[in-house]
Amino acid sequence: MRGACAPVLVTGLGFITPLGRTIESFDEALFNGRSAVRAQTLDIEGLGAIELAVAACAFDSTDVRSSSRLPLDRGTAMALAAARDAAGQARLHAGNIDPERLGIFWGSGLAGAATFDDTTRALYGEQRRMRPTTVLTVMPNAAVAELALQFGAQGAAIAYACACASSAVAIGEAMRAIRGGWIDAAIVGGHDAMLTPGVMASWHAMRVTAPLPPGAPEGACRPFSNDRAGFALGEGAAALVLESEAHAFARGAADGSTLALAGYATNCDAMHITNPDPAGQVRAMRAALRDAGIEAAQIGHINAHGTATVAGDAAEAASIREVFGNATPVSATKAIHGHVLGGGGAMELVAALRTLARGMLPPTANLRVPDPAFDLDLVRGDAREAGNLRYVLSNSFAFGGTNAVLIAGRAADR
Repeated sequence: MRGACAPVLVTGLGFITPLGRTIESFDEALFNGRSAVRAQTLDIEGLGAIELAVAACAFDSTDVRSSSRLPLDRGTAMALAAARDAAGQARLHAGNIDPERLGIFWGSGLAGAATFDDTTRALYGEQRRMRPTTVLTVMPNAAVAELALQFGAQGAAIAYACACASSAVAIGEAMRAIRGGWIDAAIVGGHDAMLTPGVMASWHAMRVTAPLPPGAPEGACRPFSNDRAGFALGEGAAALVLESEAHAFARGAADGSTLALAGYATNCDAMHITNPDPAGQVRAMRAALRDAGIEAAQIGHINAHGTATVAGDAAEAASIREVFGNATPVSATKAIHGHVLGGGGAMELVAALRTLARGMLPPTANLRVPDPAFDLDLVRGDAREAGNLRYVLSNSFAFGGTNAVLIAGRAADR
């Protein structure tokens, strides 16, 4: 079945996160509200020492080898590792997919950040020559190119750069391509690895990063809290294998318990570069519901964008209240894995899928006293049982005004 409401199945997941690389470690942190945020000192000559809250991955990028044999940026290495894990879980390989019907759809806010920072430091600070492969390592579609080579994908291979909505848009556009019959399957997701001196200093200068609470860095990011003060920068990658229902069942990669993407929408506020507009978010959520062919009341859980900034949380709380009222439970997971920026939408979709699979709603870590202006059912404290969960929604709202909303459900319910 093709068309606006046709299910697109999720047959594989892979991820590199501050919470770990396995489903077990991810779930343990997600459903117990265990934060991976830690303190990091940034010491740049001329600026003095800056204490930042960050969520880093325990990942050795130098162990990752690519088909191109080019040097890999840390973020691209994460993307390759996550995608290999996803394809392995989906049992997707050259022998069971038409390469012309396999696409790559990938998002990143600042691809090649680590390499670019290292290169500029070497050039201007140490007067060293640059590698002749530098452009190929930092180009925005570096991960897409490496993924296409790795999997022999000859369908559409597209990189998306929409700030914090990048990977959510990539996933949604792949869903549309599969529904439209242009491809049968896609490797999708996103990454960012911006924990480099220049990038961290730039975010700090914007005054959107959370200050470190004395002796408790894990409590720095407090979405929807009355005392919220910004986010903790994270890093990582998340990948999914998406397939049409017919293709997944034909190769034995799906059954009645398989989860699916049910709806997607993206739009732009066209109001302000950094200040979010609740009206644009409302339009995006309602459009995603229409795309899924369901009503707001059928959404059992919302994974909020929840950056813990004063303006961002206020706008999102207002937009959720407008669409869903105050009966739909809401969680925000950036408190535990940090803000992964362009890769955040994919990582948070993984969290939403785990919520759906487990029938359990994750708490928003560090949420002790909610902002009294927010009339929402915020999940806090302990995880909450939700045995009859059918649909979950994940929000990604970006600088530049790009909004992206994804809805997931059970293939058997479609």
